[in-house]
Amino acid sequence: MSGHSKLVLITGVGPGTGSAIVRHFASKGYRVAMMARNEARLQQLVETIPGTASFPCDVSDLDQLRNQIDLIERGHGYPDVLIHNAVGGAFGSFMEIDPTVLQQNFQVNTMALLHLARWVSPAMIERGMGAILATGNTSAYRGKAGFAGFAPTKAAQRILLESMARSLGPQGIHVAYCAIDAVIDLPWTRKRYAGKPTEFFCQPEDIANECYRLVSQPRSAWSFESVIRPYGEQW
Repeated sequence: MSGHSKLVLITGVGPGTGSAIVRHFASKGYRVAMMARNEARLQQLVETIPGTASFPCDVSDLDQLRNQIDLIERGHGYPDVLIHNAVGGAFGSFMEIDPTVLQQNFQVNTMALLHLARWVSPAMIERGMGAILATGNTSAYRGKAGFAGFAPTKAAQRILLESMARSLGPQGIHVAYCAIDAVIDLPWTRKRYAGKPTEFFCQPEDIANECYRLVSQPRSAWSFESVIRPYGEQW
């Protein structure tokens, strides 16, 4: 990767939203450092998208995360933008879930964000600019009965991000939350929701565009929260 353009670190680079965010930022001239557990997927993106680099990692494993952070720092510098898209999820009531699953999801959704933000923030503060964004969903705002293994961690993530925004905003760092109130259009979701019309699904490319819009906002009009949903969504 060239050292002359801005660097974005994107976690949770899966086949849908994560890959779409990579493509969108690369198309805008960013260098892109990618994190995900699936090394083969990352390598495929490296081979097809110029300016990308692969850093396979389970972000819930602090040792792995530290090792990959060191590699990014030594080889590419500190990110100008951090997008935490990695997500741990599980369904079930509070009586049904395995408590260790909730703990694991907390490590992915909240603690990984904390560790990554603590790494990127000092360099951003020194520069007086930068952006930190997390993608989420409406579980961050409400605890439905079947989301006990997931919603508490997303709510904690959003509140952590709000606290970060209040600390970092006055220092020139834009912190934002992009909540996706939708089923994302993927092969497995199309199969699960067979028969649903196209307007039921949110397109990964449109989510990526919204993420880019958020981190590109002028300083006089920053948004902390953006809640996006397809026009056909009932809410």
